[in-house]
Amino acid sequence: MRVVVIGAGAIGRALVSVYAKDPSNSVYNLTRREGQFVGGEHQNNVHAMCIKEVADELGESTLFVPSDESVRRLASEVAASGPLDRVIVATGMLHSNGITPEKSLKALSYESLSTVFMVNAFYPAMVAKHFIPLLAKHETSVFAALSARVGSIEDNHLGGWYAYRASKAALNMLLKTASIEARRANPNALVVGLHPGTVDSDLSQPFQSRVPKGKLFSAEFAAQQLQSVVESLGPEANGRVFAWDGRVVPY
Repeated sequence: MRVVVIGAGAIGRALVSVYAKDPSNSVYNLTRREGQFVGGEHQNNVHAMCIKEVADELGESTLFVPSDESVRRLASEVAASGPLDRVIVATGMLHSNGITPEKSLKALSYESLSTVFMVNAFYPAMVAKHFIPLLAKHETSVFAALSARVGSIEDNHLGGWYAYRASKAALNMLLKTASIEARRANPNALVVGLHPGTVDSDLSQPFQSRVPKGKLFSAEFAAQQLQSVVESLGPEANGRVFAWDGRVVPY
């Protein structure tokens, strides 16, 4: 298989390693900055591509997300070697410099909302724009992006975390809409969201004390679970969001 993993956070790196364990797979890891890629023992079948290098050529900043043109160029480079079997967007933002999950309406700001939406919803949508057309047509191919259970409107019983919840809900709608268009052009293409659970990473670190015992997963465990989910998907999965255990996350 030809696999693309976008992102080099804890889950992104773990997904690269999981797919690279099969020497017949060719894995492309698209990272924001140089030095993020960790190939390890699988360097022979993992290809690192740095978004910053493309952005530098275009004279652009990669503070939060690459431009449409940067994504298009990277997609074009990957496509030169043939169609893709799996594309997984493993990026996301919950907190950053000056941005934290909101506990109430009074904490909302245009700056935090626009930044979180840019990373969690708009960027995966632009990746979908350029990578879904590259999916293989001869057998089942998958475009997936990391979502979150807290992005479920139906399952929201606690409130708070406005920007993160809303951006993931927006991502789910973007994926659902893209899944309909993708199926028209490629009957074997699936577009889905993936909820990895709470993973021991920089994203969850400030909030891990609230995680129930046994529910804080290693990145390696989450990646293995997500791979199993992706590889088990059938036609009925198109447009849905799946948790790490294979269960459907409600809209």
